Amino acid sequence: MSRIGAIFNPYTHSPDEFRDAVLAAESAGLPELWVWEDCFRQSAFATVGAALAWTESLRIGIGIAPMPLRNAAATAMELATVERLFPGRLLPGVGHGVLDWMGQVGARVASPLTLMREYVPALRSLLAGEEVSAEGRYVKLRDVRLDYAPATPPLVYAAAEGPKTLRLSGEVADGTVLDSGHTAEEYAVATAAIREARAAAGRPGHHDVVAYVVTAFGADAGARAIADVGDKPDPEARALWGDPAQVAAGAQRFFDAGVDDVVLLPASRGDIAEFYRSAAEVARLVPVTVA
Repeated sequence: MSRIGAIFNPYTHSPDEFRDAVLAAESAGLPELWVWEDCFRQSAFATVGAALAWTESLRIGIGIAPMPLRNAAATAMELATVERLFPGRLLPGVGHGVLDWMGQVGARVASPLTLMREYVPALRSLLAGEEVSAEGRYVKLRDVRLDYAPATPPLVYAAAEGPKTLRLSGEVADGTVLDSGHTAEEYAVATAAIREARAAAGRPGHHDVVAYVVTAFGADAGARAIADVGDKPDPEARALWGDPAQVAAGAQRFFDAGVDDVVLLPASRGDIAEFYRSAAEVARLVPVTVA
């Protein structure tokens, strides 16, 4: 499918600005707003719960919350509670977390791949209402079942970047969150690896791929977007800029690469309400398709 979302960036905007940003996104008609949990900024679950309570239709994505910080059962309870309160509007994702930050809090694991292989299936099973027992290297559960599992479990996303993690996300998750700064060709390689691994694992159905893309609207948009991409080669191929029609047209190359959800990442701090208005216009210009 083809979808457009946008990001609330905790690096450029504080939690004090979050409520106004969420209401601006809802008012503009933005379909999806994504947040992430970085140490030591804002909590994922408090943030999404508040955002969903303030709005009626906006879907909220967590891209992502670090797995090492929480027991899989605790994460499942958080997500199940939010999903039951606001059915169908939560897009939860988990990831390894920045290893140095995980080390700061005593949660760094020796094998992030093993953690994901154990954690994501356990989380998905718990959200599906199943009883789970596991005696893994990191995930240890004994006869755990949620009393209040959601009626329809949400898709569980995993963040991935390297080849091994991309394939693992295809094997164990329902969707994958890809970081910004990549070309359409690089995303095509990633999406192919993800979906090949899903097929090889014998998992039916579509795997939803989300990609963050640096985006700028307004004056000097190109310069701001390219500056935010940094010193990577061909920076103009790694960002979007211009008016909403130009951004919508540019997003097509990422959809053609196999991305389902292009999530617009503001290139710099600015008027976040204005950014969401422009992003919502991009969403209206992109026809939603179902895989």
